[in-house]
Amino acid sequence: MPIGAVTRGTTNTNRLRRVDRWIQTLPILRSSGDPLVVDLGYGASGVTAFELQARLAAVRPDAEVLGLEIAPERVATATAQLKDVRDGRTGFAPDARVGFAVGGFEVPLPAARRAAVIRAFNVLRQYDETEVAGAWSLMVGRLQPGGVLVEGTCNEVGRVSSWVAVEHAGPVSFTVSLRLSGLEHPSIVAERLPKALIHRNVPGEPVHRFLVELDRFWQHNAALGTYGPVQRWVATVDGMREAGWGVSTPRRRIRLGEITVPWSQVAPAA
Repeated sequence: MPIGAVTRGTTNTNRLRRVDRWIQTLPILRSSGDPLVVDLGYGASGVTAFELQARLAAVRPDAEVLGLEIAPERVATATAQLKDVRDGRTGFAPDARVGFAVGGFEVPLPAARRAAVIRAFNVLRQYDETEVAGAWSLMVGRLQPGGVLVEGTCNEVGRVSSWVAVEHAGPVSFTVSLRLSGLEHPSIVAERLPKALIHRNVPGEPVHRFLVELDRFWQHNAALGTYGPVQRWVATVDGMREAGWGVSTPRRRIRLGEITVPWSQVAPAA
């Protein structure tokens, strides 16, 4: 039986574009001999799986996406959408390497295959924080050597997003990705933190300090807003790096509204 609970199923076109483009940069996607990527808990529509495959194909043409859902009726809906794709009635490539199946955190894969990447977005929000480590362990156990679980959440239109990258040895990084136009303060992401962190945004916790400092540098660089929000964000991230945060985000991705730091710097206090 699939492991997990049925989610609300909220799905919107382009909702996961920010994390998809980050996944494009993962080394495993280029080095894997079997570039299988799992879209776990895609929701009421299979659109996010089709979008993910199209984006990954730009850097790895043979990338394959398998969408997994606990609810059989959602798999039936996505399979019907796949037929429309195959028949050329959508904007997706008719030969898109996409499939759908019933599954949960156990990540059932055919022929003993393992995933290069598992994207699990907006699936752990309804769980208790104590259940996160177990879900991570199950999913990571289905990864190839060097594979990555990308687990996180975003708002309904994908403009506020954050995620954790988890490897076989454990979580390795934390990323925030924001639409900079119209951004009032970066800590808006507090309401869209991964389940492992969302209840830890309180004084004394590392993630709280991270968000406080992110807001502080954003405010400190307010004058740069004259030149646009991108310049203001770049200066904000530079300030975070100078303050001791281990920012690993490439410059071109900083300009997209991203910041990535080691998980160890935001992990819940003991």
